[in-house]
Amino acid sequence: MDVMGDKATLYGTGRFVQTSGRDETSGDETGEAAEEMRLRLAAEAGDAEAMSVLGAMLLRRGDLDGAEAHLRAGTAAGDRAAANNLGVLLHQRGYADDAAGWWRIAAVAGSAAAAHALGRYHRERGDEPAAEYWLCQSAEQGHALGAYALADLLEHRGDGGAVRWMRAAAERGHREAAYRLARTLDRRAPQQTDGAGPAAAEEAEQWYRQAAARGHRRAALHLGAILEKRGELKEAGRWYLTSAKDGEVRAACALGFLLRDAGDTENAAVWWLRAAQDGDGNAANALGALHAERGETQTAERWYRAAMDAGDINGAYNLGLLCAEQGRTSQAEQWYRHAAYAGHREAANALAILLLHGGDETGAEPWFSKAAEAGSVDAAFNLGILYAGRGEGKDALRWYERAAGAGHTEAALQVGIARLRDGDEHEAERYLRCAAGGGSAEAAYRLATVLDARRAPAPAHELGEAVHQKTECEEWYERAASQGHRRAQVRVGMLAAARGDVVEAARWYREAAEAGSRNGAFNLGLLLAREGSEPEAAVWWTRAADAGHGRAALRLALVYARRGELAEGQRWADRAASLGPGAVAERAERLRDALREELSA
Repeated sequence: MDVMGDKATLYGTGRFVQTSGRDETSGDETGEAAEEMRLRLAAEAGDAEAMSVLGAMLLRRGDLDGAEAHLRAGTAAGDRAAANNLGVLLHQRGYADDAAGWWRIAAVAGSAAAAHALGRYHRERGDEPAAEYWLCQSAEQGHALGAYALADLLEHRGDGGAVRWMRAAAERGHREAAYRLARTLDRRAPQQTDGAGPAAAEEAEQWYRQAAARGHRRAALHLGAILEKRGELKEAGRWYLTSAKDGEVRAACALGFLLRDAGDTENAAVWWLRAAQDGDGNAANALGALHAERGETQTAERWYRAAMDAGDINGAYNLGLLCAEQGRTSQAEQWYRHAAYAGHREAANALAILLLHGGDETGAEPWFSKAAEAGSVDAAFNLGILYAGRGEGKDALRWYERAAGAGHTEAALQVGIARLRDGDEHEAERYLRCAAGGGSAEAAYRLATVLDARRAPAPAHELGEAVHQKTECEEWYERAASQGHRRAQVRVGMLAAARGDVVEAARWYREAAEAGSRNGAFNLGLLLAREGSEPEAAVWWTRAADAGHGRAALRLALVYARRGELAEGQRWADRAASLGPGAVAERAERLRDALREELSA
């Protein structure tokens, strides 16, 4: 029950009733003294209302002895406000049962404030039926505190009627009711399947806003989070700041992240420091990361430890990362284990990787499994790699599929490759599209090859000129090529060459060749040779042949043979014969034999 002796909150309890419309909060001491004198004279003359008002005035002032006599006199004269305030006075003195008796008298006489106080009295004693009865009496008379207390009682019991009374209290200006109503609506919004979810979320925001405007710091925090999610960062920052200044550490932490994202790390650090010093582990972790980025590892470690001490297990995980970066493997393992045993899934995955790199595959596997079962997508993918390395394809595929289902790009690629290997082109395409859409160049290339194999011959223009329309497979080839995929670059070059776009073809062949593609180097040589630049073509064929390209070696043999450099031609013919493939090797052997005869002639 509220401590009703607190002068600052006496009116806020709703139990202290002013019985006249006079302004009793005036700072004019002379006027208040005159008013008190007037009330005393009226009370002595038997005015019941004056007795009640004078008693309330003295009660507010803390003069319990002086107030009691006047309140008892007013109560005896039938003033219900005096009976309610007499209950307040007795409650302050520790006579709760006596107070309840007077509240009952006032409540029966129609005092909503007394009914509220009586309901609270019964609830504190575990008599919920009586509490509900009197709180209902208070709420139905429009008493905001009565409505809030009734809603609180019903919510505690899981009664759906709580929302009605919480709303009633909120509509009458009760800020805690507004906040709790918003929280209820906020929790319900994602569960609405009848299209009412967005409306509930919008109403929740309105109540957060009302509570925040009345100084509710947690409401300001939640309102800031809603606005930040929506991208309204300036207003979100304003509410975070309001909440943080009122002492809400989570708002201070959130404001720090907002400032960091805006590039203001200095002010971000100020708010994180404030929150961390008040025990916010998330803010301590953020400070640790900030100092780690600056190379201040000792300070970073201190803040990570502070986060851990505040109960944030991310602190131990971050300590593990810090130690691992510094090569302190044994300490990294210690912190990873600490976090992993506490249920930190990414720490379990990191620990498994650490053990695996140390050659302890047996020790790593259970931690990968624990992390994957806890929802770590990376751990599921790593398990797939582990099983694939052992040749256990089915188990590997199972984990790859699990990771792919959670959006892991490389896992989706592996599943796509496996499906292609099994001949299930439809499923392969589905997974390859997911991986390619996630940014995998290899997936984009493989998807393009699948689509390319289905492509019908290009239609011809009615005048006989080829009409080129870029197909989907070409778009995927180009996407892979633009990401540096060498085979895709060669393929895009070939498609451009087929269209007669020599410049575009040369550009892609050159990019592939310079990245180490022997096919790109060979095709670039062909293109240059056709354009009459055989010396430059020979340079690229040499690069391709040195990388093991048999046809490039054969081309070089022919070039040197035409130039009359028979020994060099024979050397490249030998190289082509050894590299193959079969048809190339056969031609190279014939050329080599002919050059040998020419040399011996």
